[in-house]
Amino acid sequence: MSTPRSAGRSHAPVAATARGSFTSGFGVLAATLGSAVGLGNIWKFPSLTGANGGAGFLLVYLLATLLIGLPLMVAEISIGRQARANPITALRQLAPAGQPWWLLGVAGMLAAFLILSFYSEVVAWVFAYVAKALGGQLLSSDPAVTQAAFEALIGDPVSALLWQWGVLGFIGAILLLGVAKGIEALTKKLMPLLFLLLLLLCAYSLTLPGAAQALAFLFLPEWHKISAPVVLTAMGLAFFKLSIGMGTMLTYGSYFGAQQNIPATAARVMAADLCVSLLAGMAIFPAVFSFGFAPSAGPSLVFITIPAVFAQMPAGQVLMAAFFVLTAIAATGAMLSLMEVPVATLHERWGLSRARATLLTLLALVVPGAGCALSQSTLAHFKPGGRSLFDWADFLSSNLLLPAGGIGIALFVGWAWGAQALRAALRGEGPPSHARLAGPIAWLLRWVTPPLILLVMLGGLGVFG
Repeated sequence: MSTPRSAGRSHAPVAATARGSFTSGFGVLAATLGSAVGLGNIWKFPSLTGANGGAGFLLVYLLATLLIGLPLMVAEISIGRQARANPITALRQLAPAGQPWWLLGVAGMLAAFLILSFYSEVVAWVFAYVAKALGGQLLSSDPAVTQAAFEALIGDPVSALLWQWGVLGFIGAILLLGVAKGIEALTKKLMPLLFLLLLLLCAYSLTLPGAAQALAFLFLPEWHKISAPVVLTAMGLAFFKLSIGMGTMLTYGSYFGAQQNIPATAARVMAADLCVSLLAGMAIFPAVFSFGFAPSAGPSLVFITIPAVFAQMPAGQVLMAAFFVLTAIAATGAMLSLMEVPVATLHERWGLSRARATLLTLLALVVPGAGCALSQSTLAHFKPGGRSLFDWADFLSSNLLLPAGGIGIALFVGWAWGAQALRAALRGEGPPSHARLAGPIAWLLRWVTPPLILLVMLGGLGVFG
């Protein structure tokens, strides 16, 4: 697959000033971290860590991140900054002549679109719960009551649609402001607020009687739990947690400044993302253990168990509202990066204004988004192939498009683009030290990352039983 590096580069990069860019190093970090941090940080990561061996699982996860997550993040950001374009245009611009690597950009945009279809509904539940928490509608220590409240929300088609449309409109309004005044300006405010809320909740939770049990649940290794399925789970988490394989990091990379140190930024994002996940576990699980609940993963923890736990605590309404606000913040950053992929592509490739590209993306999401939103109510019995529309959007994006996109990006950078081009892209206009990891990263992307993602993909498809 290796061919002369200059082939297929007839298109000149678009100037960053003409298409928008991040304006500061902190803005780059905040926006990129906002993309990586999502709802999974609040419930999925800490739960999986505790259920799969604690500190032992963390070590496996960190190793998998170094072999899968970080190389791919560096690769996507490098492609984006080098081309200064959306995923489709960037891959057409940088690929050797005649090779259809641009299809990876199409797959990424489709994956982002499918994820938005169902993720926007989950985010809608979070925003609805912010309002419910502030209004005191969730103050019950009985899980049956909080479960009934959750089922009433998702089972009401009007509420499900209105909250989803409200979330999409909110995200669209931010994107209309542009890269610097919209995405960067908001994430620079939201990310510090997220850490502040997490630290406040941690400070309170660690005073509860269940704090020691919760810390043991998260951090004490249980080596006997480290099995092949656990390792596969850790690899999958390392791949999906850092918002790669869907064009988001490539798109954000196109807004990076030429002096930005890409490997250092990616490492900081990985460390901060891990920190958010662990702080979330330290904030949630002491309360969960203190009041005798099971630390089960999934929406039941966020929407049923957590309200019942906070209802039993002093200042429970305030703490519950703070929890759902920080969860909404985590969801907002992820939503912004997902929607920016089709918006940037429509804006640049089809010449639409940013406003029209945003509005067209919102309109295109109405039908598939509604299908996912109504999967628990009006369309509850419509399950082609045994899955609801919500589940199909999740399955196709998570188990097919994202892993395939990750493998494709790894092969493109490792073989078609190569270490020399990666080294030039990493350096940009910075010092040579910015590019010193190009060789090891290219080697990982050639020989290590693709087979590991393939294992994750096969596991998601149920090949291993």
